[in-house]
Amino acid sequence: MSIVDTPERRQLRELTRAFVTREVLPHLDEWERAGEVPLALHATAAKLGLLGIGFPESVGGSGGDLLDSIIVTEEVIRSGGSSGLVAALFTHGIALPHMVAAAGARTGGSLGGRLGGTSPPGDDGLIERYVRPTLAGTMIGALAITEPDGGSDVAGIRTIARRDGDHYVVNGSKTYITSGHRADFVTTAVCTDFPGSGELTLLVIDKGLPGFTVGRRLDKLGWHCSDTVELSFVDVRVPVTNRVGAENTGFLAIMQHFAAERLSLATQAYATAQRCVELAVRWCRDRETFGRPLASRQLIRHRLAEMHTRAEAARSYVHEVANRVAAGEPVVTEVAMAKNVAVAACDQVVDQALQLHGGFGYLRDAEVERHYRDARILGIGGGTTEIMNEIIAKGMGL
Repeated sequence: MSIVDTPERRQLRELTRAFVTREVLPHLDEWERAGEVPLALHATAAKLGLLGIGFPESVGGSGGDLLDSIIVTEEVIRSGGSSGLVAALFTHGIALPHMVAAAGARTGGSLGGRLGGTSPPGDDGLIERYVRPTLAGTMIGALAITEPDGGSDVAGIRTIARRDGDHYVVNGSKTYITSGHRADFVTTAVCTDFPGSGELTLLVIDKGLPGFTVGRRLDKLGWHCSDTVELSFVDVRVPVTNRVGAENTGFLAIMQHFAAERLSLATQAYATAQRCVELAVRWCRDRETFGRPLASRQLIRHRLAEMHTRAEAARSYVHEVANRVAAGEPVVTEVAMAKNVAVAACDQVVDQALQLHGGFGYLRDAEVERHYRDARILGIGGGTTEIMNEIIAKGMGL
């Protein structure tokens, strides 16, 4: 039996599919136009246990491991959702794990374990104030790492936090922050030495603090239902109790949790490819040209076969790597390869799927058009394809 095809995981798929069919599909176009999804969707997903998948019950989660999270992500897209919806609804998947790990809560795969040593006393408080409410669907969290002039250079972060008694005083800015407009709090990477030193600390910063400004929502090519903003910090006073883990452990924490984020993006990529294959097959069976269905033509059948092969091969490799990550193996190179393989498959498949749809595929009414736009970010987010290649090259000893 496949590791992702157990009876329990089949039930998880069915639950996710029912959720998307009932709660998402009737409203997704509206959310795309609005530029965000409502908080009520988080609450509904939480009641069903979907929001807490991959987080231990001890912090308010539903249990399960990285593979269970992957199944939910895959099924959301396969059921007619989108990677933009995944980004909006499951942002807590990148905003919370550092807090859970720092508090010493144990769960499977990359979400578990401590960063080392005993947990600072503030970490248990973070679980109660941020993790539990977010997993209950009553709060929204975001993760702020990227800066306007930093890109993928995490060690070069320049947002500075100076200790002042029982507070940190934060100055700097962040950009491309997913769910930053709706977020109640932002897990923020700051430098606690000189700018660009690589001595990073994670602080949980509440929206509404004096000096914390949420900028305008950024207009994007895709992921329209996922709000994205710039953030600005001017002398923002953040309590020391809002520090995640020990001071200067932020870089390690970020690196440790990149595997889960990158595998989530890889999952979104192959699942988008699979969905686009399904849409293309349906279209080619129903669409007639010159008195015959498109699918009756050998050229079309072979193209669909190649698309299906790429999507399924990417899925198999991502699942294999995810299983190794969940088992605690240090597979940094393989995670980078899995992301690049899935993104490449997605890029090829969505392009061909839209082409097969012809003029209809170019219209906003076509689901394949949304996937075409949404797919472009997957080779950028969580580390660009070029950064992944650099990681792979290092793994080869180059």
